[in-house]
Amino acid sequence: MRTNIPMTVIAAGCLALASVCAVAQDNQQEQDKKFVSAASEGGLAEVEFGKLAVEKAKNPNVKAFAEKMVRDHTMLNNKMKPVAEEMGVTPAEHMGVTDDAEYAKLKLLTGDEFDKSYVSEMVKDHHADLQAFQHEEQVAANPQLKSTVTAGEKVIAQHTRMADQLAQELGVTVNTTGM
Repeated sequence: MRTNIPMTVIAAGCLALASVCAVAQDNQQEQDKKFVSAASEGGLAEVEFGKLAVEKAKNPNVKAFAEKMVRDHTMLNNKMKPVAEEMGVTPAEHMGVTDDAEYAKLKLLTGDEFDKSYVSEMVKDHHADLQAFQHEEQVAANPQLKSTVTAGEKVIAQHTRMADQLAQELGVTVNTTGM
């Protein structure tokens, strides 16, 4: 009986490749879930920080920016919610520990000090968020997530430019390298 070794090797190679591809897709789906969870938590924080700034900001430009953050991030959160639910991710109901701590610090500040600290936080957050959204836009496995991320990336890019401009107006220097 003659065994066709090359065909057996090819078949085994195809099975191995299919297994690697399946594992890679599973890994990307897990990364997508982590992104959605982080985006949900971060979006909630942007709304809460924005509400605080609407209350406490002295500078009218900072207050207007904060109002826009509340509106836009509420809208982004609402668009992300059905995607999260479809993926089995529970949307955030509370800010994370780091955001809670930063919020508590901001809450104690007033006047120009509040404005500068809020804007500094928004610059850092939006630069980091923009990088995360740009990366996820390139690698998302879920088509609905990719579409939502693409729309969100445009909004976050606009926020990043606005935050940078506000920081410049207020004389706030923020190190955004390495984010």
